[in-house]
Amino acid sequence: MERAEILAWRRGKRDELIAARMALPQAVHHDADAAIARRIDTCLDDIEPCLVGAYWPFRREFNVLPVLDGLIAQGFAVALPVVLGKGRPLEFRPWTRDTKLASGVYDIPYPAEGAPVQPKLLIVPLVGFDDAGYRLGYGGGFYDRTLEAMEPRPFCLGVGFELGHLPTIHPLPHDIPMNAIATERAFYHSGLAAP
Repeated sequence: MERAEILAWRRGKRDELIAARMALPQAVHHDADAAIARRIDTCLDDIEPCLVGAYWPFRREFNVLPVLDGLIAQGFAVALPVVLGKGRPLEFRPWTRDTKLASGVYDIPYPAEGAPVQPKLLIVPLVGFDDAGYRLGYGGGFYDRTLEAMEPRPFCLGVGFELGHLPTIHPLPHDIPMNAIATERAFYHSGLAAP
């Protein structure tokens, strides 16, 4: 496929997968959230407390906030992303439940203050994914640009629902794979180094 065809395919597939996620019955969504949270807990069991970057859930993404509360209780530090502008990498700022928040792109809350930090591990939301670890996001390229700019690059754990599991997302040269992906059904390793 040519680049233009791939981008058009991704737009259509993204819309389809978001609609499917939005249509999940409440009980199914709740059970899937609980299963994903258990997988993340298992994944992080043997990791020394470090700085974890995550996200504020949007459009019925996996609700990572209870997991983040648990990590903070275990001695981890948490940061959330800030959109600085179109075409720019994300900036991560420290977050707790007491952090003052502002409303950003799509009204997604972000830390209103705080110096930029660099997470050692990122929990990254995804719309779709494939077995090579490539993720389909919302199409803005924020995470790919952010990961490209980060040195050293953090361990990336993609999280999402099994309904987004695709044979391929037709990766392009700028796409950066996740190290691992957790869904309600399975834990996928792309073969990249663990944290």
